Amino acid sequence: MNKAVRITVKGIVQGVGFRPYIYRLAKSLSLRGSVYNTSSGVVIEVEGDRNAVKGFVEKFPVSAPPLAKIDNIEIETAQVKKRLPFEIIDSLPEEGRFVPVSPDISICSDCLSEMLSPADRRYQYPFINCTNCGPRLTIIRNIPYDREKTTMSKFQMCADCLAEYSEPSNRRYHAQPNACYQCGPSICLLKNNGSEIESSALIQQATILLQQGNIIAIKGIGGFHLACDATNDTVVQELRKRKGREEDKPLALMLLDLTTVKRYCEVSEEEERLLTASSRPIVLLKKLPNCPISTYIAPNNNFLGIMLPYTPLHYLLFQAIKPKILALVMTSGNFSDEPLTKDNDEAIKRLGNIADYFLMHNRDIHSRCDDSLTSVLDSKETIIRRSRGYAVSPAGGGKGVEIIIRRARGYAPLPIVLKFSLGQILALGAELKNTFCLTRDNYAFISQHIGDLKNYETLNYYKESIEHFKRLFRIEPEIIAHDLHPDYLSTKFAIELSTLNPQLSTLGIQHHHAHIVACMAENGIDEKVIGLAMDGVGYGTDGNVWGCEFLLTDYLGFERAGHLKYIPMPGGDKATEEPWRMAVSYLYSVYGKTLPSRFLKRWGEEKVSFMIKMLKQGINSPLTSSAGRLFDAVAGILGIRNKVNYEAQAAIELEMVADEHEISRYEFDVCDKESTLIIDPTKAILGIVRDMDLGLNSSIISARFHNTVIEFALEICRRVRSKTGINKVALSGGVFQNRYLLERIKPRLEKEEFVVILHSKVPSNDGGISLGQAVIADRTR
Repeated sequence: MNKAVRITVKGIVQGVGFRPYIYRLAKSLSLRGSVYNTSSGVVIEVEGDRNAVKGFVEKFPVSAPPLAKIDNIEIETAQVKKRLPFEIIDSLPEEGRFVPVSPDISICSDCLSEMLSPADRRYQYPFINCTNCGPRLTIIRNIPYDREKTTMSKFQMCADCLAEYSEPSNRRYHAQPNACYQCGPSICLLKNNGSEIESSALIQQATILLQQGNIIAIKGIGGFHLACDATNDTVVQELRKRKGREEDKPLALMLLDLTTVKRYCEVSEEEERLLTASSRPIVLLKKLPNCPISTYIAPNNNFLGIMLPYTPLHYLLFQAIKPKILALVMTSGNFSDEPLTKDNDEAIKRLGNIADYFLMHNRDIHSRCDDSLTSVLDSKETIIRRSRGYAVSPAGGGKGVEIIIRRARGYAPLPIVLKFSLGQILALGAELKNTFCLTRDNYAFISQHIGDLKNYETLNYYKESIEHFKRLFRIEPEIIAHDLHPDYLSTKFAIELSTLNPQLSTLGIQHHHAHIVACMAENGIDEKVIGLAMDGVGYGTDGNVWGCEFLLTDYLGFERAGHLKYIPMPGGDKATEEPWRMAVSYLYSVYGKTLPSRFLKRWGEEKVSFMIKMLKQGINSPLTSSAGRLFDAVAGILGIRNKVNYEAQAAIELEMVADEHEISRYEFDVCDKESTLIIDPTKAILGIVRDMDLGLNSSIISARFHNTVIEFALEICRRVRSKTGINKVALSGGVFQNRYLLERIKPRLEKEEFVVILHSKVPSNDGGISLGQAVIADRTR
């Protein structure tokens, strides 16, 4: 007896070879019907023998293509009507419906093998791809994901490519970016004045230029990189000078292969998995002694940010340049603080004073997307920047959890699938490390890393990206969530949007509340927790600068249970750039006007006297409870860093010198002020200065300071649990990207039977705040 069913599949099911897979499976079971894309997923209609239909329904979710991610399956009985032989039919758009979009994926092993095979028609073709790899988000203009809605629309497939595209058994069946030498994109090599270099071997010519110490701007999947020999001190210094890249901010690297990486850095099993994943993020790895990489790549840092090649062009470059160069600087193609450059003409204009040459192509990039940045600590992968091409592993597990530092290529625009549904919300994110978030149903679509909203160019990129995500995911926001800070560009943009659209309501969300809720939401926690948010800056409800906050938190609100004692920031924002100012502030709070002479000599009596005058009279010295500023102060006191060249540099360098074997700590006080626990680090500051007078090494003092922070965090959590009975602790904020701190505080909390909740899908820094804003806005509307 025959049976027919209609199946709707939602998730990452477009552009990943899902329809061809369904076609082949249905044909193998002699089923009739069709499969097609819609704006909300994939619809399958199958008809045939009852047992064959049953087998199809059971098998198709289990054996789906590797890049497919099925979130939901709906099956309904359909009418048996003698359907035609199984076929793939044209996509059917539906008003208001959407489908998640796949991130950009690194070249697969099949395509790499073909590209390196002299007998293959795509031998050394820089744009080889198939349904299992290649560009996705960066080329999509709209959905459904069909070629005419991508930047590949201008390239008409040749007969051979069209035959592959049309053959269900072929790996390139309905691969939208499918192309070859005859019909697809091509590369060119230009001087920085825009004049083209004629050569029959452009990649080989580019590698010669790299060997000669030149800087080349290379167009990739999501934008331009600036590349040079990572072992050449002279060219690395020149790149920093031209780019305006602060003299010691770490530069990203691309290495030939895993074997090379292991010669330069320590690589754990989990780090190896990350390096070779289809998402190909940058992974922070600990340098080995005598690492041949230029010391100017990451000064005063024990780690290197390394990724492996992920595009065909990258592999071709390394094939041509090895063994003379095995490591390239591959840093973002932009001037400091500007968005990643993506267009050819724009690149010549913006990067012409940085790059000597340009290796570019004529496949347009619709959405720029930076490289994602991750790390693995204590068997837990940590996402620092969530961006190009990333598929996220679940939190926990013996092999580690990802901690994201920057969410971009390889991650975006994969949605965070929540355990509850939300309305259509636009959350504008933070001012620094910005991402925005759009929600509908149980999906939270977090953007790729946007950057710091400091200039006109980045703000435009931000606005364009919001409109693109709204279009892709068919979202018309009902509420706009933003940070409480009245002077943030994102706050002003929220006001601008609500003025233009009076039906839109806006809601200001406290920075650290959003931090903790982001951590809760990604972990599916919907109950009150002790939220510990530690970062550099967040506008508090009292108008002060918060940053070391113990919050009794749920989605509806929070109660401030404890915080670091307020202290003035002499010079306001200037104190974030010059840690010695915070050092003076803390020392003044301990010693008054009679600071120890060593500090007067180091910073100059006149400068110190001026700072003390500002502090005494309250001149431009806002109060802060920031953990980040305490770390700055200690770095300043130890003489590690008096002025920073990039955000959190003082804290990073303080962490880098910490002795991992030191277990001692300093004393501190906790007082209960109007039911709020206040941490007073006065005794810790005295202990640090005493140890300096005793001649102890900075590595010992740094470790003792870190251990002190861990201990006072534990003490507050104990007291709050004793008072409230709450046992879950959520950790969020940029300070928890400090390896020393996180690797020790988590087991200490767990030893005392706290349940610890960490980020694994969004950054713990400000790049994750937009998720928390969206959830709070939905619950409190």
